[in-house]
Amino acid sequence: VANEGGKHWTVNEVRALICIWSDKNIQQQLEGTVRNKRIFEQVAARLQKFGIDRDWKQCRTKYKNLKHEYKSVKSAQDSGSTSKSMKFFNELDAILGHSTMEQASRSDNDESERHPEWTEAKSEKDSIG
Repeated sequence: VANEGGKHWTVNEVRALICIWSDKNIQQQLEGTVRNKRIFEQVAARLQKFGIDRDWKQCRTKYKNLKHEYKSVKSAQDSGSTSKSMKFFNELDAILGHSTMEQASRSDNDESERHPEWTEAKSEKDSIG
């Protein structure tokens, strides 16, 4: 996938991004929404505190690329292939590994548009009983 802005992410920058992404609060926000510009603006602001100058678009693009790469490595592993691997797999597995099964059954097409309603309907149903 194209590298936005043309400036490669360093190992430390990716580590910092993953560190912020591993924050439960950020994860919950990302799971619950499709329009996530505001969340990635927060992520970019937190990176700024580490002295990393990335805008929200670069953060979102990197996040999506990492997630995509993780999923393809994970599915290759699940089908018994060990030839595929990636840097930061273990870090991403700690974040994404717990929820990939439920997410896979929830939305076969990437980032289903029905996400918000589905979550609302579920929480309404839960609170009725």
